[in-house]
Amino acid sequence: MNREIQGWLSPSLNKYMDIVTYGHFGIPILLLPTAAADYLEYERFQMIDALEPLIESGKIKVFSINSINSESWLNEHMMPRHKAIRHTQFNDYVYNEVIPFIKSKTSPDSGVIISGASLGALLSANLYFKRPDLVGGIISMSGDYDLTQYTKGYFDENVYFNSPQSYMPGLTDETQLGFMRSNKHIHILTGSGNYEKPSATRMMGAILHSKGIAADIEIWGADMPHDWPTWRKMLPYVIETKF
Repeated sequence: MNREIQGWLSPSLNKYMDIVTYGHFGIPILLLPTAAADYLEYERFQMIDALEPLIESGKIKVFSINSINSESWLNEHMMPRHKAIRHTQFNDYVYNEVIPFIKSKTSPDSGVIISGASLGALLSANLYFKRPDLVGGIISMSGDYDLTQYTKGYFDENVYFNSPQSYMPGLTDETQLGFMRSNKHIHILTGSGNYEKPSATRMMGAILHSKGIAADIEIWGADMPHDWPTWRKMLPYVIETKF
């Protein structure tokens, strides 16, 4: 499998950020780490192995980046306001740097699909719902779409506007809603096993459906826990059967 590691000093984050690419061509899939992990997390936990047939056949080209969650919501030593600001800077990094980089490695017309599990699922969904004109779609797995689950009581505008469960019910911009309503690649999945929270996926699905957005919502069984074996089944399944 073709594998390349590149990186640059991010103007948005003011730090060097790595990105790894797997494959030669195909639908671009951007992977976000689960929590405070790095850009090689999906390789270490054998997700890339699970995706290898789809990568080698040219159906997908996979990109994976570092998280900065240890510099935002998962950092116990930062002021909450600074955590919120850092989160917003991460959004800018993805929108203004990562997506253009991916398009330069695929095509300008490529619809970049963002995927993540656990906290990565929330970040993936948030990146899409804020910019459905720019992001091609999402595959969010085992997420809780209420950012206040991570903010320990802190709430400001940056928290509100990065918490899909908070801002999506009030979204009235018909242009943004139009992009979402016409998109067939809003995939939100969860298991029902240990440490999963299917109620969060159901709630997000209900919010989207109330807006006329035909999201693909799947609740898998009690044998699917909040862990890598579940996600190694979910992600290849969605890509193979729905793209």
